[in-house]
Amino acid sequence: MPVVDLRSDTITQPTSKMRTAMANAELGDDVFGEDPTVARLETLAAYTMGKEAALFVSSGTMGNLVSQLAHCGRGDEIILGDQSHVFYYEQGGSAAVGGLHARTLPNRADGTIDPADILAAIRPEDIHFPRSRLLILENTHNRCNGYPLEKSYIDGVAETARSAGMKLHIDGARIFNAAEATGTSPAELSAAADSITFCLSKGLCAPVGSVLCGSSDFVARARRARKLLGGGMRQAGVLAAAGIVAIEEMTARLAQDHANAARLASGLAGIEGISLDPSQVRTNIVFFHLNENGPDAATFRQALAERGVRVLALGPRSLRAVTHHPITENEIRVAISEIGACVQELHR
Repeated sequence: MPVVDLRSDTITQPTSKMRTAMANAELGDDVFGEDPTVARLETLAAYTMGKEAALFVSSGTMGNLVSQLAHCGRGDEIILGDQSHVFYYEQGGSAAVGGLHARTLPNRADGTIDPADILAAIRPEDIHFPRSRLLILENTHNRCNGYPLEKSYIDGVAETARSAGMKLHIDGARIFNAAEATGTSPAELSAAADSITFCLSKGLCAPVGSVLCGSSDFVARARRARKLLGGGMRQAGVLAAAGIVAIEEMTARLAQDHANAARLASGLAGIEGISLDPSQVRTNIVFFHLNENGPDAATFRQALAERGVRVLALGPRSLRAVTHHPITENEIRVAISEIGACVQELHR
């Protein structure tokens, strides 16, 4: 049975051009700073994000943790959303490895945190308190419908943080999706941030890796933290080569994924037993919810997989579908049809 796999945009496979680039990559030992392909990727990434320097890391989780270690000392406080990837899905690395204290604030439906809440959460100087050192935002926001954060919002909360002596890190795993959705360049979206990570394998088809960008001094500290975590890779240019193609070519096609997500949301909204608001779908992530008189999400996910459509269950009655390369418009139609048939079958 043909499979329409909408579980994640990490499902993407390297393109033929990436495979050729990987096979022909010029290599060296990157721990010694001698891999020219890694150097080229880092230079390209820094330029794309408008930062001085960049560091190739194995994953977004590593990039986010390295950023926290580079910005903070043990016992310092990070402020972040209660639905953020760093807080929700990164195994508590902030505390387990960094000894950092997490202060969570409610994420609003669009992924933002109320600036008033941020201001109120910043600690005054007092020997009883941890020091508030780092504010973390996520753009796009995975658990908040893949919503993109606007430049004006980022700039405003960055100023709030900076006025209190804090730094701003952006978990920009899907920052290119945010740029496409807002009509703003990645460099503009990250201009107010002290650091930003972005993923090469979420929707951009590279097989491995993320890049962390910031000032030269920050990246020097981050490089030491990467080594601490075992992230020093040797002939990593074989991976970096795919990342170069990802930035140069695959970022330009994300509008197709957004259009397919909009088609999917519109189709699902017309199915009795499913609820969602298509207007909330701004990028490539679609959350939909099963009505109370229907099956639970886990049962539905399994039944749908047997029909050849894969999604993720992310709550008792909530599921997520993510569009990506090379999902086609016709495959979206198939997914809508099979989801509708599955709902009907399980409501009997």
